[in-house]
Amino acid sequence: MEIMRRIRAFNLVFVSLLASSILFLSACATDDSQEGPLNTTLTQVDKEALLFMLEEEKLARDTYTFLDDLWSINQFANIKTSEQTHMNAVENLLIQYNIDYTIYAIGEFVNQELQGFYDQFEIDGSVSPANALQIGATIEDLDIVDLQSYLDATSNTSLIDVFESLQCGSRNHLRSFASKINDTGGTYTPQFLSQDVYDGIIASNRENCN
Repeated sequence: MEIMRRIRAFNLVFVSLLASSILFLSACATDDSQEGPLNTTLTQVDKEALLFMLEEEKLARDTYTFLDDLWSINQFANIKTSEQTHMNAVENLLIQYNIDYTIYAIGEFVNQELQGFYDQFEIDGSVSPANALQIGATIEDLDIVDLQSYLDATSNTSLIDVFESLQCGSRNHLRSFASKINDTGGTYTPQFLSQDVYDGIIASNRENCN
């Protein structure tokens, strides 16, 4: 009888431990399932935004590469590297969401509007260093506005995080180009941003972007 009592007691302890283990593992599994780098809701507009911004960041990189080779201005040398980082950030989302995309050779674009911009930037930027700096400011001006349009249209947190970071970088780039333009005796008039928004960006300090 004593042996049977001990066996029953052991079984009760074992069952209790087993139940606790199952509850623990179940809780862990639930926690893990809630974690993940992506918001899984991706609309067609979001897909188009990613594809377009990949090429618009490429427009900046390619244009600055061309203008740096032509004029050897520090802003172009530094910011073209940052634009490659921006491209990488967008490309990472395209890969994670399994969206097909194409990156053409330097100076070539899927989007014909961006192709037209690049072709004109090559012509205008070849005239003088002052023209080249104006183009740099114009690209960042455009980038900020386009990013804001896509931010306003999405609820996808993954896109919002990346696009806000890109927009922060573009504001810093715009400040850099505007400062250089002013140092060389010129001025920049915003082509896409409102004058008030542009003035606010230029008057504020350089930002730390994620």
